[in-house]
Amino acid sequence: MENFVGSHMIYTYENGWEYEIYIKNDHTIDYRIHSGMVAGRWVRDQEVDLVKLTEGVYKVAWTEPTGTDVALNFMPLEKRMHGIIFFPKWVHEHPEITVCYQNDHIALMEESREKYETYPKYVVPEFADITFIENAGVDNQNVVAQAPYPGMTDDIRAGKIK
Repeated sequence: MENFVGSHMIYTYENGWEYEIYIKNDHTIDYRIHSGMVAGRWVRDQEVDLVKLTEGVYKVAWTEPTGTDVALNFMPLEKRMHGIIFFPKWVHEHPEITVCYQNDHIALMEESREKYETYPKYVVPEFADITFIENAGVDNQNVVAQAPYPGMTDDIRAGKIK
């Protein structure tokens, strides 16, 4: 998996939502959400299950403190990805609660998960195009180090943010 760990990618789902992910090491990721239902959310050091499915195809899966389950299949050589996100009912109805730097608000995520309904889940299965990919190395704390802002993904693609 040495060709995948350290990957920093921006991808746009077919529904228009734009996300960014950094495969920090073989068990954690950092990510930012730039558009869509929870635009503005960002997370560091999310524990994940990372596996190589076959040559050039990788699966990254995790459960967030919000109760959201995520499974992403990356095909970097084809610049494609397929993801499925299982949002709890409360996140779909109150997405603004999750739009923050989650690491500083874990207690709020857990409290909201208990306070609001979780079912039925809002399921979002989508293909995405990978619009940016680089190898940023392993455990690089500078890749996802600030909140997302409008135009950030264009700045990253233009090399203005390293």
